[in-house]
Amino acid sequence: MNPLVYTGLALGILFGFALQRGRFCMNSAFRDILVLKDYDLIKSVGVAVLLGMAGFAIMGMAGIVQLNPKPLLWGANILGGLVFGMGMVLAGGCASGITYRAGEGMVGAMAAIGGFSLAALMAAMGVFKPFVSSLQESTKITMADGSAPTLANIFGLPQYVMALGIVIVATGLWIYLARRNKEEDDYGYDDPATLGERIFKRGWGWLASGLAIGVISIIAFPLSAAAGRNYPLGITGGWVAIFKSLVTGENAMSWEAFLVLGVVIGAVIAALIAGEIGLRAPAPKMLVQTFGGGLLMGFGAVCASGCNVGHILSGVPQLSIGSIVGGISIVLGAWFMAYLMFIRPQRVKAQQERAAHAHA
Repeated sequence: MNPLVYTGLALGILFGFALQRGRFCMNSAFRDILVLKDYDLIKSVGVAVLLGMAGFAIMGMAGIVQLNPKPLLWGANILGGLVFGMGMVLAGGCASGITYRAGEGMVGAMAAIGGFSLAALMAAMGVFKPFVSSLQESTKITMADGSAPTLANIFGLPQYVMALGIVIVATGLWIYLARRNKEEDDYGYDDPATLGERIFKRGWGWLASGLAIGVISIIAFPLSAAAGRNYPLGITGGWVAIFKSLVTGENAMSWEAFLVLGVVIGAVIAALIAGEIGLRAPAPKMLVQTFGGGLLMGFGAVCASGCNVGHILSGVPQLSIGSIVGGISIVLGAWFMAYLMFIRPQRVKAQQERAAHAHA
Protein backbone atom coordinates (compact mmCIF):
# COMPACT_ATOMS: atom_id res chain seq x y z
CA MET A 1 0.00 0.00 0.00
CA ASN A 2 1.27 3.43 -0.93
CA PRO A 3 2.02 5.19 2.39
CA LEU A 4 0.69 8.44 0.89
CA VAL A 5 -2.84 7.06 1.22
CA TYR A 6 -2.67 8.15 4.86
CA THR A 7 -2.66 11.78 3.76
CA GLY A 8 -6.32 11.12 3.03
CA LEU A 9 -6.90 10.54 6.73
CA ALA A 10 -5.28 13.84 7.72
CA LEU A 11 -7.19 15.81 5.09
CA GLY A 12 -10.39 13.96 5.96
CA ILE A 13 -10.13 15.13 9.56
CA LEU A 14 -9.97 18.74 8.33
CA PHE A 15 -12.83 18.06 5.91
CA GLY A 16 -15.01 16.52 8.63
CA PHE A 17 -14.27 19.39 11.00
CA ALA A 18 -15.26 21.95 8.36
CA LEU A 19 -18.40 20.03 7.38
CA GLN A 20 -19.54 19.80 11.00
CA ARG A 21 -18.86 23.41 11.95
CA GLY A 22 -20.37 24.73 8.73
CA ARG A 23 -23.34 22.30 8.76
CA PHE A 24 -22.39 21.84 5.13
CA CYS A 25 -24.88 19.47 3.50
CA MET A 26 -26.12 19.67 -0.07
CA ASN A 27 -29.39 17.99 0.80
CA SER A 28 -30.19 20.92 3.06
CA ALA A 29 -28.80 23.37 0.50
CA PHE A 30 -31.03 22.15 -2.34
CA ARG A 31 -34.08 21.34 -0.21
CA ASP A 32 -34.07 24.67 1.64
CA ILE A 33 -34.29 26.62 -1.61
CA LEU A 34 -37.65 25.01 -2.31
CA VAL A 35 -39.06 24.44 1.16
CA LEU A 36 -37.76 27.37 3.24
CA LYS A 37 -36.69 29.86 0.55
CA ASP A 38 -33.34 29.91 2.36
CA TYR A 39 -30.24 30.41 0.21
CA ASP A 40 -27.38 30.47 2.72
CA LEU A 41 -26.21 26.88 2.20
CA ILE A 42 -26.48 27.03 -1.58
CA LYS A 43 -24.31 30.15 -1.49
CA SER A 44 -21.77 28.16 0.51
CA VAL A 45 -21.83 25.43 -2.15
CA GLY A 46 -21.38 28.07 -4.85
CA VAL A 47 -18.31 29.54 -3.13
CA ALA A 48 -16.74 26.09 -2.75
CA VAL A 49 -17.36 25.20 -6.40
CA LEU A 50 -16.01 28.49 -7.78
CA LEU A 51 -12.94 28.38 -5.54
CA GLY A 52 -12.28 24.78 -6.52
CA MET A 53 -12.72 25.69 -10.19
CA ALA A 54 -10.12 28.43 -9.95
CA GLY A 55 -7.73 26.27 -7.95
CA PHE A 56 -7.97 23.26 -10.27
CA ALA A 57 -7.46 25.46 -13.34
CA ILE A 58 -4.36 27.10 -11.91
CA MET A 59 -2.87 23.80 -10.74
CA GLY A 60 -3.60 22.21 -14.11
CA MET A 61 -2.04 25.13 -15.98
CA ALA A 62 1.04 24.94 -13.73
CA GLY A 63 1.38 21.19 -14.19
CA ILE A 64 0.81 20.46 -10.51
CA VAL A 65 -2.08 18.12 -11.34
CA GLN A 66 -3.40 16.40 -14.44
CA LEU A 67 -7.09 17.25 -14.69
CA ASN A 68 -9.31 14.17 -14.83
CA PRO A 69 -12.93 15.12 -15.61
CA LYS A 70 -15.53 12.39 -15.32
CA PRO A 71 -16.88 10.94 -18.58
CA LEU A 72 -20.30 11.77 -19.97
CA LEU A 73 -22.59 8.77 -19.41
CA TRP A 74 -25.76 10.69 -20.07
CA GLY A 75 -28.31 7.95 -19.34
CA ALA A 76 -26.52 6.77 -16.21
CA ASN A 77 -25.77 10.34 -15.10
CA ILE A 78 -29.44 11.27 -15.36
CA LEU A 79 -30.96 8.12 -13.83
CA GLY A 80 -28.35 7.82 -11.11
CA GLY A 81 -28.47 11.51 -10.29
CA LEU A 82 -32.27 11.54 -9.99
CA VAL A 83 -32.27 8.44 -7.78
CA PHE A 84 -29.45 9.82 -5.62
CA GLY A 85 -31.20 13.18 -5.21
CA MET A 86 -34.46 11.53 -4.12
CA GLY A 87 -32.57 9.24 -1.77
CA MET A 88 -30.69 11.99 0.02
CA VAL A 89 -33.92 13.78 0.91
CA LEU A 90 -35.31 10.55 2.35
CA ALA A 91 -32.03 9.92 4.18
CA GLY A 92 -31.92 13.46 5.56
CA GLY A 93 -28.44 14.17 4.22
CA CYS A 94 -26.13 13.99 1.22
CA ALA A 95 -23.13 11.63 1.07
CA SER A 96 -20.90 13.99 3.04
CA GLY A 97 -23.80 15.05 5.28
CA ILE A 98 -24.63 11.57 6.56
CA THR A 99 -20.92 10.89 7.01
CA TYR A 100 -20.20 13.85 9.28
CA ARG A 101 -23.52 13.46 11.12
CA ALA A 102 -22.62 9.87 11.94
CA GLY A 103 -19.57 11.34 13.69
CA GLU A 104 -21.90 13.54 15.77
CA GLY A 105 -23.75 10.45 16.95
CA MET A 106 -26.82 10.62 14.71
CA VAL A 107 -28.13 7.06 14.49
CA GLY A 108 -30.32 7.94 11.52
CA ALA A 109 -27.22 8.98 9.58
CA MET A 110 -25.55 5.69 10.55
CA ALA A 111 -28.55 3.79 9.16
CA ALA A 112 -28.32 5.83 5.97
CA ILE A 113 -24.62 4.96 5.64
CA GLY A 114 -25.51 1.28 6.02
CA GLY A 115 -28.01 1.45 3.17
CA PHE A 116 -25.71 3.66 1.10
CA SER A 117 -22.73 1.32 1.39
CA LEU A 118 -24.79 -1.84 0.81
CA ALA A 119 -26.44 -0.56 -2.38
CA ALA A 120 -23.17 0.95 -3.63
CA LEU A 121 -21.45 -2.43 -3.22
CA MET A 122 -24.32 -4.15 -5.02
CA ALA A 123 -24.09 -1.66 -7.90
CA ALA A 124 -20.28 -1.64 -8.08
CA MET A 125 -19.65 -5.39 -7.85
CA GLY A 126 -22.90 -7.18 -7.10
CA VAL A 127 -26.32 -7.93 -8.52
CA PHE A 128 -26.89 -4.46 -10.00
CA LYS A 129 -23.50 -4.27 -11.72
CA PRO A 130 -24.60 -5.74 -15.12
CA PHE A 131 -27.41 -3.20 -15.43
CA VAL A 132 -25.26 -0.27 -14.30
CA SER A 133 -22.36 -1.21 -16.58
CA SER A 134 -24.67 -1.71 -19.56
CA LEU A 135 -26.39 1.64 -19.04
CA GLN A 136 -23.09 3.45 -18.62
CA GLU A 137 -21.48 1.93 -21.70
CA SER A 138 -24.55 2.35 -23.92
CA THR A 139 -24.94 6.04 -23.08
CA LYS A 140 -21.28 7.04 -23.07
CA ILE A 141 -20.28 9.96 -25.30
CA THR A 142 -16.69 11.02 -25.87
CA MET A 143 -14.90 13.64 -27.92
CA ALA A 144 -13.25 12.67 -31.22
CA ASP A 145 -9.98 11.95 -29.43
CA GLY A 146 -11.69 9.76 -26.84
CA SER A 147 -11.51 12.33 -24.04
CA ALA A 148 -14.36 13.19 -21.72
CA PRO A 149 -16.46 16.16 -22.89
CA THR A 150 -15.96 19.37 -20.92
CA LEU A 151 -17.16 22.92 -21.36
CA ALA A 152 -13.62 23.78 -22.43
CA ASN A 153 -12.98 21.18 -25.15
CA ILE A 154 -16.50 21.52 -26.56
CA PHE A 155 -15.81 25.20 -27.27
CA GLY A 156 -12.20 24.54 -28.26
CA LEU A 157 -10.72 26.63 -25.46
CA PRO A 158 -7.89 25.89 -23.01
CA GLN A 159 -9.35 24.56 -19.79
CA TYR A 160 -7.87 27.30 -17.63
CA VAL A 161 -9.26 30.04 -19.92
CA MET A 162 -12.79 28.68 -19.73
CA ALA A 163 -12.61 27.91 -15.99
CA LEU A 164 -11.12 31.21 -14.90
CA GLY A 165 -13.48 33.06 -17.24
CA ILE A 166 -16.48 31.38 -15.60
CA VAL A 167 -15.13 32.19 -12.13
CA ILE A 168 -14.58 35.86 -12.98
CA VAL A 169 -17.96 36.32 -14.67
CA ALA A 170 -19.88 34.38 -11.99
CA THR A 171 -18.17 36.24 -9.14
CA GLY A 172 -18.77 39.62 -10.77
CA LEU A 173 -22.43 38.81 -11.43
CA TRP A 174 -22.84 37.52 -7.86
CA ILE A 175 -21.42 40.74 -6.37
CA TYR A 176 -23.54 42.90 -8.68
CA LEU A 177 -26.77 41.09 -7.81
CA ALA A 178 -25.98 41.11 -4.11
CA ARG A 179 -25.45 44.89 -4.19
CA ARG A 180 -28.50 45.51 -6.33
CA ASN A 181 -30.66 43.45 -3.98
CA LYS A 182 -28.95 45.12 -1.00
CA GLU A 183 -28.23 41.82 0.70
CA GLU A 184 -27.03 42.17 4.26
CA ASP A 185 -25.35 38.90 5.10
CA ASP A 186 -24.08 38.24 8.59
CA TYR A 187 -20.45 37.23 8.16
CA GLY A 188 -19.80 37.29 11.90
CA TYR A 189 -17.30 40.17 11.73
CA ASP A 190 -19.07 42.00 14.58
CA ASP A 191 -19.22 38.91 16.77
CA PRO A 192 -17.57 39.79 20.10
CA ALA A 193 -16.45 36.18 20.59
CA THR A 194 -12.77 35.37 20.31
CA LEU A 195 -11.36 33.85 17.13
CA GLY A 196 -11.05 30.49 18.88
CA GLU A 197 -14.69 30.58 19.93
CA ARG A 198 -15.82 31.47 16.42
CA ILE A 199 -13.82 28.57 14.95
CA PHE A 200 -14.43 25.87 17.54
CA LYS A 201 -17.65 26.80 19.35
CA ARG A 202 -19.85 28.77 16.98
CA GLY A 203 -21.43 27.61 13.75
CA TRP A 204 -19.63 28.99 10.71
CA GLY A 205 -21.31 31.36 8.29
CA TRP A 206 -21.89 30.43 4.66
CA LEU A 207 -18.85 32.30 3.36
CA ALA A 208 -16.40 30.79 5.85
CA SER A 209 -17.81 27.31 5.21
CA GLY A 210 -17.62 27.65 1.44
CA LEU A 211 -14.06 28.98 1.54
CA ALA A 212 -12.93 26.19 3.87
CA ILE A 213 -14.49 23.43 1.76
CA GLY A 214 -13.11 24.98 -1.43
CA VAL A 215 -9.57 25.14 -0.05
CA ILE A 216 -9.81 21.54 1.17
CA SER A 217 -10.95 20.38 -2.28
CA ILE A 218 -7.96 22.13 -3.87
CA ILE A 219 -5.51 20.52 -1.44
CA ALA A 220 -7.16 17.13 -1.98
CA PHE A 221 -6.31 16.95 -5.68
CA PRO A 222 -2.49 16.75 -5.55
CA LEU A 223 -2.54 14.68 -2.35
CA SER A 224 -4.91 12.12 -3.86
CA ALA A 225 -2.96 12.07 -7.14
CA ALA A 226 0.32 11.43 -5.29
CA ALA A 227 -1.34 8.42 -3.63
CA GLY A 228 -2.31 6.98 -7.04
CA ARG A 229 -5.88 8.30 -7.26
CA ASN A 230 -6.00 11.21 -9.69
CA TYR A 231 -9.16 12.93 -8.47
CA PRO A 232 -10.12 15.44 -5.75
CA LEU A 233 -12.67 14.77 -3.00
CA GLY A 234 -15.00 11.79 -3.01
CA ILE A 235 -17.19 9.84 -0.61
CA THR A 236 -18.84 6.91 -2.39
CA GLY A 237 -15.68 5.04 -3.35
CA GLY A 238 -14.42 5.43 0.21
CA TRP A 239 -17.41 3.76 1.79
CA VAL A 240 -17.35 1.02 -0.85
CA ALA A 241 -13.69 0.31 -0.07
CA ILE A 242 -14.32 0.28 3.69
CA PHE A 243 -17.27 -2.10 3.51
CA LYS A 244 -15.55 -4.30 0.92
CA SER A 245 -12.63 -4.66 3.32
CA LEU A 246 -15.00 -5.51 6.19
CA VAL A 247 -17.10 -7.99 4.21
CA THR A 248 -14.45 -9.81 2.16
CA GLY A 249 -11.42 -9.42 4.40
CA GLU A 250 -9.52 -8.03 1.43
CA ASN A 251 -7.52 -4.90 2.14
CA ALA A 252 -9.26 -2.50 -0.24
CA MET A 253 -8.40 0.61 1.76
CA SER A 254 -7.59 3.55 -0.50
CA TRP A 255 -6.87 7.27 -0.18
CA GLU A 256 -10.60 7.90 -0.49
CA ALA A 257 -11.40 5.32 2.19
CA PHE A 258 -9.02 7.00 4.62
CA LEU A 259 -10.54 10.36 3.67
CA VAL A 260 -13.98 9.07 4.70
CA LEU A 261 -12.66 7.72 7.99
CA GLY A 262 -11.03 11.10 8.56
CA VAL A 263 -14.35 12.88 7.95
CA VAL A 264 -15.97 10.85 10.72
CA ILE A 265 -13.06 11.51 13.08
CA GLY A 266 -12.98 15.22 12.24
CA ALA A 267 -16.71 15.50 12.89
CA VAL A 268 -16.29 13.71 16.23
CA ILE A 269 -13.55 16.17 17.23
CA ALA A 270 -15.57 19.22 16.16
CA ALA A 271 -18.74 18.02 17.88
CA LEU A 272 -16.87 17.17 21.08
CA ILE A 273 -15.26 20.61 21.28
CA ALA A 274 -18.57 22.36 20.58
CA GLY A 275 -20.50 20.13 22.98
CA GLU A 276 -22.73 18.83 20.19
CA ILE A 277 -21.93 15.12 20.32
CA GLY A 278 -24.19 12.38 21.63
CA LEU A 279 -26.10 9.35 20.40
CA ARG A 280 -29.48 10.44 19.09
CA ALA A 281 -31.82 7.88 17.59
CA PRO A 282 -35.04 8.73 15.74
CA ALA A 283 -38.20 6.63 15.79
CA PRO A 284 -37.93 3.17 14.17
CA LYS A 285 -40.02 4.38 11.22
CA MET A 286 -37.49 7.13 10.55
CA LEU A 287 -34.61 4.64 10.74
CA VAL A 288 -36.30 2.57 8.04
CA GLN A 289 -36.74 5.71 5.95
CA THR A 290 -33.11 6.82 6.29
CA PHE A 291 -31.87 3.31 5.51
CA GLY A 292 -34.09 3.23 2.41
CA GLY A 293 -32.86 6.67 1.40
CA GLY A 294 -29.31 5.41 1.79
CA LEU A 295 -30.07 2.47 -0.50
CA LEU A 296 -31.25 4.86 -3.22
CA MET A 297 -28.21 7.07 -2.71
CA GLY A 298 -25.77 4.16 -2.97
CA PHE A 299 -27.27 2.82 -6.18
CA GLY A 300 -27.61 6.31 -7.65
CA ALA A 301 -24.03 7.32 -6.84
CA VAL A 302 -22.48 4.28 -8.52
CA CYS A 303 -24.86 4.46 -11.48
CA ALA A 304 -24.16 8.18 -11.99
CA SER A 305 -20.42 7.56 -11.47
CA GLY A 306 -20.37 9.98 -8.57
CA CYS A 307 -22.27 11.41 -5.62
CA ASN A 308 -22.79 15.07 -4.77
CA VAL A 309 -19.14 15.38 -3.70
CA GLY A 310 -17.67 13.52 -6.67
CA HIS A 311 -19.76 15.43 -9.19
CA ILE A 312 -20.59 18.84 -7.73
CA LEU A 313 -17.52 19.58 -5.59
CA SER A 314 -14.96 17.75 -7.72
CA GLY A 315 -16.33 17.23 -11.23
CA VAL A 316 -18.15 20.46 -12.01
CA PRO A 317 -15.04 22.53 -11.12
CA GLN A 318 -13.21 20.52 -13.81
CA LEU A 319 -15.99 21.53 -16.24
CA SER A 320 -17.03 17.91 -16.82
CA ILE A 321 -20.25 17.70 -18.84
CA GLY A 322 -20.97 14.36 -17.17
CA SER A 323 -20.69 15.94 -13.74
CA ILE A 324 -22.83 18.91 -14.80
CA VAL A 325 -25.55 16.53 -16.04
CA GLY A 326 -25.20 14.37 -12.94
CA GLY A 327 -25.24 17.39 -10.62
CA ILE A 328 -28.35 18.89 -12.24
CA SER A 329 -30.08 15.52 -12.00
CA ILE A 330 -29.22 15.29 -8.29
CA VAL A 331 -30.80 18.70 -7.70
CA LEU A 332 -33.93 17.81 -9.66
CA GLY A 333 -34.28 14.50 -7.82
CA ALA A 334 -33.95 16.29 -4.49
CA TRP A 335 -36.55 18.88 -5.45
CA PHE A 336 -38.98 16.20 -6.62
CA MET A 337 -38.75 14.30 -3.34
CA ALA A 338 -38.85 17.52 -1.29
CA TYR A 339 -42.06 18.46 -3.09
CA LEU A 340 -43.63 15.07 -2.31
CA MET A 341 -42.50 15.03 1.32
CA PHE A 342 -42.89 18.66 2.39
CA ILE A 343 -44.59 21.01 -0.06
CA ARG A 344 -47.44 18.84 -1.32
CA PRO A 345 -48.60 17.80 2.20
CA GLN A 346 -48.54 21.46 3.28
CA ARG A 347 -50.67 22.45 0.29
CA VAL A 348 -53.14 19.62 0.90
CA LYS A 349 -53.42 20.61 4.56
CA ALA A 350 -53.97 24.26 3.65
CA GLN A 351 -56.69 23.28 1.17
CA GLN A 352 -58.40 21.13 3.78
CA GLU A 353 -58.30 23.98 6.31
CA ARG A 354 -59.76 26.41 3.77
CA ALA A 355 -62.50 23.94 2.95
CA ALA A 356 -63.27 23.44 6.64
CA HIS A 357 -63.52 27.21 7.21
CA ALA A 358 -65.74 27.58 4.16
CA HIS A 359 -68.22 25.02 5.56
CA ALA A 360 -68.06 26.38 9.11
